[in-house]
Amino acid sequence: MTATSGRIRVGIGGWVFEPWRGTFYPEGLPQKRELAYAAERLDSIEINGTYYGSQKPESFARWHAETPDDFVFAVKGSRYITNRRVLADAGASIDKFFTGGVTELKDKLGPINWQFMPTKAFDPVDFEAFLKLLPKRVDGIAIRHAVEARHDSFRTPDFAALLRAYGVAAVTSGDSDFPQIADITASFVYARIMGTKEAEPLGYGNHALEAWARRARTWSTGQVPDDLDTIGAAPEKAGPRDVFLYVISGDKVRNPAAAMALTDQLPADA
Repeated sequence: MTATSGRIRVGIGGWVFEPWRGTFYPEGLPQKRELAYAAERLDSIEINGTYYGSQKPESFARWHAETPDDFVFAVKGSRYITNRRVLADAGASIDKFFTGGVTELKDKLGPINWQFMPTKAFDPVDFEAFLKLLPKRVDGIAIRHAVEARHDSFRTPDFAALLRAYGVAAVTSGDSDFPQIADITASFVYARIMGTKEAEPLGYGNHALEAWARRARTWSTGQVPDDLDTIGAAPEKAGPRDVFLYVISGDKVRNPAAAMALTDQLPADA
């Protein structure tokens, strides 16, 4: 990281995926060693299991212990919080999520991704009530929040303005059919790219890898890439932004290779 750019982390979603055995993971690698193996080659992973159900505090503590000191986990928020009709009623569930062990990740706790279903439309009043419920600190740990909106009604300047007011990032969806919102609304940037293909040994071709590496570098300086879609005004202040970029979905078998290839395109200190 330099004085004019933030840290860029590139990772994948989860680490337990049977088709990665023999493709990403070496043949014969014990399953209990898979996280450590992945964390030696990537500097971040998005935990997906937290979206579907609660995890044990001991699991979070173990994941912290099994990864390098500089590693960071993004965590998907529970679907029982985001998949509800009235978000303003989510307070008790949000409290339960944060007291359920996630802070056992300690210094390795990265952003929380609150992903909404494609059927969830934007209601500015209810959505702001949800943002007000999100804690800024838990157990002495600063909490960073990101919102992944998948309904086209979120493509309005009002959504970007609300996120900016509460310091919450808009998750940028890349190479997908979901609405693309590449605005910078927080002190960090969160992107999920979904275009890996089986025909490409590295998931993406060289041109696409170069394009995403360039976009990540642009974000890290506090600027928005000029070839991505935005919905609101540019941030009042540019400046360094940490970037979390995850290779998700697409041809999932290729995602680790794509993430490592992207990392190779970035400066060693990015």
